[in-house]
Amino acid sequence: MTSRRAGTVVWAAAAIVLLALTLRIAVASLSPLLSAISRDFPLPAPVVGLIGMAPPVAFALSAVVTPAIERRVGLERLVLIAAATAAAMLGLRAVAVDAGTLLAATAGVFAAVGVANVLLPAVVKKYFPDRVGLMTTVYSTTMAVATFTPPLVAVPLSEAIGWRGSFAVWAFVGVAAVVPWVVTAARARAGRDDIVEEPRASVLSRVVRVPQTWALVITFAVNSSVAYGMFAWMPAILIDTAGVDAATAGGLLALFSFMGLPVALVVPVLVARLRRTAPFYAVAVVGGLAGVAGLLFAPAAAPVLWVVLIGLPPLMFPMVLVLFGLRTRSHETAVALSGFVQAAGYGLAALMPLALGVTHEFSGGWTAGMTVLGAVIAIVIPAAIVMARSETIEAAWERRHGRAW
Repeated sequence: MTSRRAGTVVWAAAAIVLLALTLRIAVASLSPLLSAISRDFPLPAPVVGLIGMAPPVAFALSAVVTPAIERRVGLERLVLIAAATAAAMLGLRAVAVDAGTLLAATAGVFAAVGVANVLLPAVVKKYFPDRVGLMTTVYSTTMAVATFTPPLVAVPLSEAIGWRGSFAVWAFVGVAAVVPWVVTAARARAGRDDIVEEPRASVLSRVVRVPQTWALVITFAVNSSVAYGMFAWMPAILIDTAGVDAATAGGLLALFSFMGLPVALVVPVLVARLRRTAPFYAVAVVGGLAGVAGLLFAPAAAPVLWVVLIGLPPLMFPMVLVLFGLRTRSHETAVALSGFVQAAGYGLAALMPLALGVTHEFSGGWTAGMTVLGAVIAIVIPAAIVMARSETIEAAWERRHGRAW
């Protein structure tokens, strides 16, 4: 490896890690501060629901439009633009003056993060072609750490320097992520090596005709519904039903987020080694339903246990990421499958934060919303049955159509 190539790899690694921090900090740093923000200006429940919808909606739209934009702009330059926009929007959160500006800043940051979310796996594959598994573990673990850290410290930071100061701290992390992307984009441009091909339309049309694709859509949608529904509403649910204070609720949200760390380390390796998905689906469904039942019938009895159990369904996220590679023969099919599953899955998941907010607004409680959440978790069971057949998307299409892919 030449010294220039080694330097490029080092900068790329730093860029990936810092961007991974930004991706999840943007999601997890808001909901613990809603109570503090509402003391400065009103935050109606429907607006909070829309804020909760922003991540999956932005990610769904990004999965649709990002490949076409990337073909014009280039891989590294587009990620740089996304990182800079995310940092700016995180800063704008800190100066929000009403619910509308807070919602606008949140939508902007998630649009930027959504673009980066789609492109980051391509960056890993480009710069670390022989270490994809290792770097995926590194950045997914970084994302898990960045998911549980803000809820843990956001409220203490807010009490010390105000909620605007708390947001400013996370904006600084976003700014730090921009620096290595400036260098990485410049090096890629100098080498004229910053284009990643978009999958052909014919591949996309075949992917959507395979049942496994739709099983992955459902799996991804259920995982994201639980994650973003809880990111948006878990503190409020725990304060109202379990009687905890805001700081404790923030700590429990951090615990929920922390559940992503061990699964990010363990699940990809186990799925690749076992080549089976049924055990992971079983743990996710049984654990999730038990946690929902606990919050419905005995919320104050063991809130820590209920939060841990509800934190199990998101283990399906790293499982799906691994399956994008394991259940496809080619990179082109993997890109097509990943883009479609993320677009459809995030689009469906966007309804959960809104559903929780609307049902709470109309009923005055959380029983209806938590019942909906439990029903959504159960929907993944048919998907688990479909995914029990261990075959690639291409093989499934060939079996159904009787001709070669």
